[in-house]
Amino acid sequence: MKQLGILDSAFVNLEQTNTPQHVGGLGIYDPSTAPGGFVRFKDVIASFERRLGDLPLFRTRLVEVPGGLDRPYWIKDANFDVEFHLRHIALPQPGDWRQLCIQTARLHSRPLDMSRPLWEAYIIEGLDNIPNLPKGCFAVYTKMHHSMVDGAGGSSFLTALHDLIPNPEQKHSWETEPRLVDTAPSVAELMTKATLNSAKNTVQLVTGTVRGATALTQYAIDIARKEVPAPDISAPKTILNKSVGPHRVFDAAEFPLEGFKDIKNVVNATINDVALSVIGGALQRYLASKGEAPKEGSLATAMPLNMRTRRGTTDENNQVGSVFSSLHTDIADPIERITAIKGSTEEAKVSGEASPMVDALMLAGVLAPVISKSVASFWSRNQLSKHIPVNISTCISNVAGPNFPLYCAGAKMVDYYGLGVLTPGMGIFHLVFSYSGKLTLSVLADRDIMPDPEFYHDCLVTAYEELYAAATKLEPARRKTAAIAAKAKIQSPKRAQAPIRPIGAVAPKLRSKTRSSVDPLVKRVTKPKNPVKAPIKVRGTATPKNKESVAVKKRAPKKSKL
Repeated sequence: MKQLGILDSAFVNLEQTNTPQHVGGLGIYDPSTAPGGFVRFKDVIASFERRLGDLPLFRTRLVEVPGGLDRPYWIKDANFDVEFHLRHIALPQPGDWRQLCIQTARLHSRPLDMSRPLWEAYIIEGLDNIPNLPKGCFAVYTKMHHSMVDGAGGSSFLTALHDLIPNPEQKHSWETEPRLVDTAPSVAELMTKATLNSAKNTVQLVTGTVRGATALTQYAIDIARKEVPAPDISAPKTILNKSVGPHRVFDAAEFPLEGFKDIKNVVNATINDVALSVIGGALQRYLASKGEAPKEGSLATAMPLNMRTRRGTTDENNQVGSVFSSLHTDIADPIERITAIKGSTEEAKVSGEASPMVDALMLAGVLAPVISKSVASFWSRNQLSKHIPVNISTCISNVAGPNFPLYCAGAKMVDYYGLGVLTPGMGIFHLVFSYSGKLTLSVLADRDIMPDPEFYHDCLVTAYEELYAAATKLEPARRKTAAIAAKAKIQSPKRAQAPIRPIGAVAPKLRSKTRSSVDPLVKRVTKPKNPVKAPIKVRGTATPKNKESVAVKKRAPKKSKL
């Protein structure tokens, strides 16, 4: 039995119906690399069980202290059943990229069962109508509570849950290895530990308060002396700063990693700077299309920081801080914008190293759960975030995945997209993930804040293409490696990109349209060739019942391969 750390406990205390505190991921797999060329559902279950044998954290569950008087504990669950956490579903028709995004958003909006190990996985089939995917592909959506992993930890979990080759040699079966479990503590034991910890926690709270006040004072002095840059908290309020509801939308754009590297090398920036510039340009275009772009000032973003490299490794699952940076959305020129972003991110990192506010989230874990949960509930219920002068439009997290292929049950992972956490004061989350030569930009948003994620996807692609074209003009020699048209376009789009409306045009409302056939080679919607016309009825005559009069034939249902 192990007690949760302060930051791990903070994410448990912040759990609310509208803002569940779990992160997620969506991987797409090609079963042709598996033995026999296909994967069964039981193969995925066996793969998860085999890999989870080395990850005891995913077999543990929370035990709350009665009355919320102390931080909860992890115990290894004696009743752990991997099949409860793995579910098998299929996309509804037509089974295209939009349907996959809708299904993912629905799954991500549902809170986890806090009485069981805090993770779930869904095997999703029926992806054959998504362009540029091998036939028979399936997806695996996973979600884990933030108390278990942060961004860096999630990347490690992704690697640990997969194999490096399609058919690894299994020297030992997980079934023959004994699993250690914990005996659930009694109420008396929990209350005794809470009583003993209360004195220690009180001392920590007092000393932490004194230490924090001293650090804040020193931070203010450093800012006054201009030894540390002041954080930018003057971002304008927009329609992106609405209160967060219970419903979500999800979408993602995919880019060649080499294209991002070309841009960063030209302007001497980082991959993260390039991603922030693309997202800033996309958000500005999105707001301008609705006539809601701020008249002055720039949007701002929160950026998680991996504190492992800054303050040493601890035994907590979460070791993350947060800093703020301007996206410089008020700068139209792509090169000038990324140059300004480069300076702002460097200042944010310097400021974050010196600012005690980088650990502000810990406050929700220092206090007793009964206090933190009550405050979080009151804050969310009364929408108090709208009264905060700091208007952060989004959170952007950059996670570097492996640069080599991964396999699950023998199936090769061809794409991966990350999903983050929304908070009462921030309704849009971007996750940048690089894997095996590709870079994905995923967006998770509140449905009322961003009702048209498909249009925003196109804004991301356009912002990237503009930035790449501008960077290539600065260094024409890079055209030798690949033409602009080849490098700036996404290599394997999951759907055709719609025409981008000029800035200032109003985005149309979402409405259902009659499906046309999609030609993946030209990546645009085309009308079906030689459409079959129904016979014209003549008054007083019956329509002939023959084969020619049947315009659409019913298809036999496809058999599941999983």
